[in-house]
Amino acid sequence: MTLHDGLAWLDRHVNLEATAGAVHGLSLDRMRSLAAVLGDPQRDFPSVHITGTNGKGSTAHLVSRLFAAQGLHAGTYTSPHVSSINERIQLAGAPAGDDALAELLGDLRRTVEASGLEPSWFEIMTGAALRCFADAAVDVAVVEVGKLGRYDATNVVDGDVAVVTNVGEDHTDGGPGWRAAVAWEKAGIIKPGSVLVLGETDPALRGVFSESGPSRTYLQGEDFACTRNDLAVGGRLLDIAAGGRYEDVFLGLHGRHQGHNAALALAACEAFFDAPPSAEVVAEAFGDAGLAGRMEVIGRSPLVVVDGAHNPDGASAARLALEEDFAGAARTVMVIGMMRERDPLRMFEEIGALRCELLVATTAPSPRGIPAAELARLAGEAGIRCEAVHDPAAAVRRAKALAGSGDMVFVSGSLYVAGAARDAEAVESAGASSF
Repeated sequence: MTLHDGLAWLDRHVNLEATAGAVHGLSLDRMRSLAAVLGDPQRDFPSVHITGTNGKGSTAHLVSRLFAAQGLHAGTYTSPHVSSINERIQLAGAPAGDDALAELLGDLRRTVEASGLEPSWFEIMTGAALRCFADAAVDVAVVEVGKLGRYDATNVVDGDVAVVTNVGEDHTDGGPGWRAAVAWEKAGIIKPGSVLVLGETDPALRGVFSESGPSRTYLQGEDFACTRNDLAVGGRLLDIAAGGRYEDVFLGLHGRHQGHNAALALAACEAFFDAPPSAEVVAEAFGDAGLAGRMEVIGRSPLVVVDGAHNPDGASAARLALEEDFAGAARTVMVIGMMRERDPLRMFEEIGALRCELLVATTAPSPRGIPAAELARLAGEAGIRCEAVHDPAAAVRRAKALAGSGDMVFVSGSLYVAGAARDAEAVESAGASSF
């Protein structure tokens, strides 16, 4: 089977990622059945399981880098991808190659068709990742939850360490008691006897997590914390207190919020080993830890920054990063596209769109993307100067044409939009270098 054939087969399956937040009627039975016919590969390696409203992808990335810096052969499963589906399944920090992914999907197809199961798109990808990690005999797997936690396909994994980054406003109707309800869903990844690393600091929610029976809990602000978080050239300069104390640690990621993620990752690593990593390990892991689509600089003159912020808390963190890490830009032109389940007016407010020079509304490349014209109409009603350009790549080109050399183009609202912008910039750079 070629990768093209494998992806075509995969895409014939319903993608339950599109029903984020709808938990009624969900069950792990189908995913458990798929794992069973695959030989329950999740039992062949220890794992760190990560959930949270925001920061789980960055935290997974940093945990994997910490493991690699200590000589472990780690597998990493994350979602969604930014530019290529291969990114979702990584071994030793490298995305699965086309041939390897094609072989995995071919094996899954034969298994699924022989078993009579009808798994979803995400369940197939999760099964492929777990089978890949078992076949590669990884020392540890770092597994990011797709949505929420309790009924997520990844929850067939019994994480030795469970990480909850935070509880925020996403995949919820915002009704009474929503924070406790979201916390309960995320607490579902905590297995009795596992170690919990809890980044959520609301004391009212602690009981929700302790009821799952972790053997030990590392609490943000008590057992670990980022105690210094300063702007540095190309990232942040941190002091982190956990089991060990780490001073003047350079983190190659933009945004104050990444200091919180770095502290979480360190605590998770310490929980896994039951010992703090050395300062040399931390410096190696964090120093060049750039991550696609997270306050990532993809162009200069004008400065082009992309970020996958897609909910109010993420948008607020992105705005603060723009104000602190990229304060030198004369003007900001934004390119924004988002999904149907978002509240555009709230997102515009949190991300700082009301203060930008111009907003170029675009359509996120997904069936759930809000049409650019509709997004532009809403922005105009909010008093934002805006234009509508349907294609994200064309929207970025338009924004760059309107921006001066000292200005910034900021692309956000969805990882799908961030990925389209990265791909377009890569093509443009390749074309420019060929002359």
